[in-house]
Order: sequence, then C-alpha cells, then structure tokens
Amino acid sequence: MPSCSRVAVIGAGAAGLAAARELRREGHAPVVFERAAAVGGTWRYDAAEDAADPLGAGGAHSSLYASLRTNLPRESMGFLDFPFVAGRSSADPRRFPGHPEVLRYLEAFARRFDLLGLVRFETEVVSVRRSRDDGAGAAGWRVSYRSRRPDGAGGEPEEEVFDAVVVCNGHFTEPRVAAIAGVHCWPGKQMHSHSYRVPDPFRGQVVMVIGYQPSGMDISRDIAGVAKEVHVAMRSEPPYQMHTTTATGHANLWLHSCTVPTIERAEEDGSLVFQDGSKIKADVVLHCTGYKYNFPFLGDSDDELAGAISVDDNRVGPLYKHVFPPMLAPHVSFIGLPFRTIPFLVFQLQSKWVAGVLSGRLELPSQEAMMRDVDAFYSDMEARGCAKRRTHDLGQGNPFEYEDWVAEQCGLGRMEGWRKGMFVATCKNLADRPDSYRDEWDDDHLLPQAHQDFRKHSYLTDQY
Repeated sequence: MPSCSRVAVIGAGAAGLAAARELRREGHAPVVFERAAAVGGTWRYDAAEDAADPLGAGGAHSSLYASLRTNLPRESMGFLDFPFVAGRSSADPRRFPGHPEVLRYLEAFARRFDLLGLVRFETEVVSVRRSRDDGAGAAGWRVSYRSRRPDGAGGEPEEEVFDAVVVCNGHFTEPRVAAIAGVHCWPGKQMHSHSYRVPDPFRGQVVMVIGYQPSGMDISRDIAGVAKEVHVAMRSEPPYQMHTTTATGHANLWLHSCTVPTIERAEEDGSLVFQDGSKIKADVVLHCTGYKYNFPFLGDSDDELAGAISVDDNRVGPLYKHVFPPMLAPHVSFIGLPFRTIPFLVFQLQSKWVAGVLSGRLELPSQEAMMRDVDAFYSDMEARGCAKRRTHDLGQGNPFEYEDWVAEQCGLGRMEGWRKGMFVATCKNLADRPDSYRDEWDDDHLLPQAHQDFRKHSYLTDQY
C-alpha cells in the first residue's frame, strides 16, 4: 500500500468518526459516506415509531428508545484522548447519562478534530467492488453511492475509486426476530425493540418480551410502569434447562427462564405456550432479540468481495481479529463488530491499527498466517461449545485480552486499570442491582485515577 491512501469510510457514527480521525492522523485522505443528515449513527434519536414496520424490517431508523441511558459510566466510555466528562455546561452530567448526552459528545468530537468536512451527508453507499481499471494492475475499490436530492428523492448513482474501504455501518439496523411456531395465526401484535420508543402504547396490556440483554432489561421495566403485566422470556443457561419463573422488584414483571425456543408456540386464542405447557395470554410480543450484521453494499454472488466475506448466523468472516478479511487485507477492513466490550475504545484501537497498516507503518501477517489464526479461533469456539453468533462477543474468554492485543499492535500500552475496573464493577453492579445500577455504584475509588489521566489532555475545556 502507498504511505498515503484515499480511503472510503462507510458510516459517520462513533466508529466512522474514530476511523476518519485516525486515518487522517496517519496521513491518509478519508472520505466518509453517511446516509443521514448528521453524524452520530445509532446515537441520533428518531422519535417517530414506524407503525407500518413494527418489526423493523426496513431498518432505516435509529434503535434508540426515549428513556435509554448508557449502561457504562461515562468515564470508561470515552475515546482515549477525548474523555467523556461532564463539562460546566453539560445538559446531563450523570455518570450514566441519557442518549442525547452521548450524541452531544460525538458531535463535540467531530467538531474538535474537524471531521465534519470529511463527511458526505445524505449519501448512501449502494455497492463496493474491486476495480483494476487503472491499467497498472493496482487493486482499487469502486464505491457507488446515491445522494439525496433537495426534494428528498434519491439521486442517480455516482461512482468513485478508492485505495481502501473501511466499513463502519454499525450493527443495530436489521433486527433479529425469534421464530415462534403458529405466530401467523396469533391475533396479537408483534414488534421489535428497534421500533420501540415510549411505553404509553402498552398501557393496560399484557406484554411478552423476548430477550433479556440490555434492551430487554430496560424496556421490560419501562413498560411495567403502564402495562397490566410484563413477562420476559429469556434463555436459561446450563445446567438450568427447565422453565422457571422469577418475580422481580416490580409487582407486574416476571422473568421466565427457558430453553430455546423460549416460546414453544402461539395459539389462535392469544396464548403463548412455554415448553412445560404453561400459557400466558398476551396482547403483544416485543422482540428484544438483537440484530443481524448486514452489508448489502458488499458485492454480489459474482463479485470477489462476496466470495471473501460472508455472514453466517452473525459470524462475519473470515476476519483476522474481527477486522481484516485475509483475502482482501489491508484494502478492506471492518470497524466496530465486537460486542460486550467498551465500544468507543475498541473503535479507536481498531481504527489506529487499520490506519497504521494502510500507511505501511504496521505490518500484518501473511494471508496464510491470518487464515490459520481465524481457523484456530473458530476451532476453539467450537470446542468450547460457543455458537457462531457469539463470534464477535468479547465477553467470553480472558477479559480485555483482545483490547490489549490491538493496543499493543498500535504501540500503545494496555488499557488503563481504572477503565477495566469500572467495566467489571458495572457488570457486577448490573447483576446485583438491575433496577438501580445506573444511580448507585461502588467504584468511586477509581474516579481519581481516571480524572488524573483526563487532565493530560489540554483541550479538555467544557467540550459539549
């Protein structure tokens, strides 16, 4: 690769902004494509619920709900050298702020590092293909995109060639929906958390929430304030393979721990039946079942990209360390696939790595060595009984091993001890106090070290 590359960055959420900054800092020329009219990605709230698309099949809007607050403390969330602190004019100074505060932080990050001029807003990438049209045999990448016209309609497709492509389009736009036998004859309403905004529409109803990851935990409690009953169907973990029902701190909220499928079937009288035959008549099924990785712009069945990258049960691969497809590295890379981690930190570390590799300052192993590493990782997952959908889950295995490894590739030290401590403490606090962990915590002793580190950054003055 040349020392300076013209790089297409797809998406201007937190990952795309981090990538743009690190690429330019390394001497590259990033161009960021963003289909929305502003930066922020999934952190840009859209209050309108799409009543015509309750299962979120269109996938065009944000997945935020009105009451959403961060599930990590702000000190641990921020980028390495742009701390997420509560400034003098912060509208929401809480340690676990609401989503508008996160958006303000990302907007401040974009302003501080002059990234807005790199972004082509209201411009959607429709395809990425390899190009060898320069007559020299160099591998460029043809990026086709469509910009929105002033009247709101999509314009004609345009095309440019780039040296590399960095994919930062996020993974909270295409919902996964639980399969329920007989649901086509069930008289109730189904929706996905992607389309959930406020609890009012569920007033007086019986709601079955499927899934109990962060969104399921939040939304079930949100709805319990107005609903008649809220039941949560959640996966049971071995060795607990029976259907058990647990009361919560809310008089009308119950947790049902079940094997997969969490609901055996739906019936025409409105009943939802568990494996043990017990039933609940519900008005609504709310799927808090996560999302699918989706890259509709990456080639087709006849294109080299399609043969080098696939998505199988939410395993994007093959990818070396969740970032580089061995067959296409370093020209194509992915930022932000891992979950159960500290997202913004991982975005920045991965972006530093990609930028350094593209400039030639950092080296990747050979294609063969990267494939061996990927194969070994997949084999290890299989031996441990991990499902493919957990491929990008950094919560399994040794804590922070991946983050520290990428940091070391970039010539950085390992993640700060206080940041690791806050993450671990928050996870424990969430398990112990699911209703109040955002407002009661036991890690105040870590704050002085965090703020000491923050003071190293001279521009830390009332950021947003």
